[in-house]
Amino acid sequence: MKAVYTLDDLTSRSVLDGGSSSPARLAVLGWPIAHSASPRMHQPALDANSIDARYIRLEVEPGNIPKAFARMQELGFIGCNVTVPHKLDAMANCTEVSLQAQALGAVNTVVFDGDIIRGFNTDGPGFQAAVADDFGADLKGLKVAIAGAGGGAGQAIATQCVLAGVAKLVLINRTVDKLGPLAARLKEIGTESELITLSFEDITLAEHCLDCDLIVNTSSLGLKAGDPSVLDRSCLKAGQSVYDTIYQPPVTPLLALAQETGCRTSNGLSMLIHQGALAFQHWFPGSSPLEVMRKALSQRD
Repeated sequence: MKAVYTLDDLTSRSVLDGGSSSPARLAVLGWPIAHSASPRMHQPALDANSIDARYIRLEVEPGNIPKAFARMQELGFIGCNVTVPHKLDAMANCTEVSLQAQALGAVNTVVFDGDIIRGFNTDGPGFQAAVADDFGADLKGLKVAIAGAGGGAGQAIATQCVLAGVAKLVLINRTVDKLGPLAARLKEIGTESELITLSFEDITLAEHCLDCDLIVNTSSLGLKAGDPSVLDRSCLKAGQSVYDTIYQPPVTPLLALAQETGCRTSNGLSMLIHQGALAFQHWFPGSSPLEVMRKALSQRD
């Protein structure tokens, strides 16, 4: 068994499953993907439910989602999870997309059903459950800032915030023009939330961040060694809650800075668990994998 598989491994069952007693039938797709903890929670859930299948990491270069989906269908995969940077591309390559995923603007969970590719999004509900668990807070009425809101996870979380009734939502992105379609869609589904779009260079950035109860990083900045914090100290104040959707490393530069500032912090592991349990239930309706997944991820290697 390999730590990371590629499209070259999806040429046949003999190549993909050589040396393994169980077939690979589920995967997480990303670029890069070696850091993903998804197999550590999904495999124990499969085993606990006596499902003869392996869950693998599949590294897919940008632009190759159509090819990956086609090969997985041919090999009889049940479905897959999709992470950075493929969530928007995954949605475009599904034949059916759930109403929730349409509202959230991205797909992170796929079910293969014959010739049909069904797309779902568990990021938004998973995030809301994580905030409730980690900070004891309901999104309704909060003031929230999202850094890197233009990506798939950012759009899903932003939409969930509006659906949940946040009082204020500050969307921050390197290219502010990219936030235009998202902002338009958010205004259509929720009129109660004050909506602000900013670039990271905007002179009012710190002012708006300091006015927020919850700061969320949905960008990939902090994933690689040497990355700076996505926001500087001027954007943080003691008492705020700061959530980084990155979970590896467990303490990103943003979270380290937030802890020094006196903020409450949490990383994306809790969101990963909640969204993962919801994804598993799309593949296996009626299952209850949450506690198995939580226990598996609490056991460090």
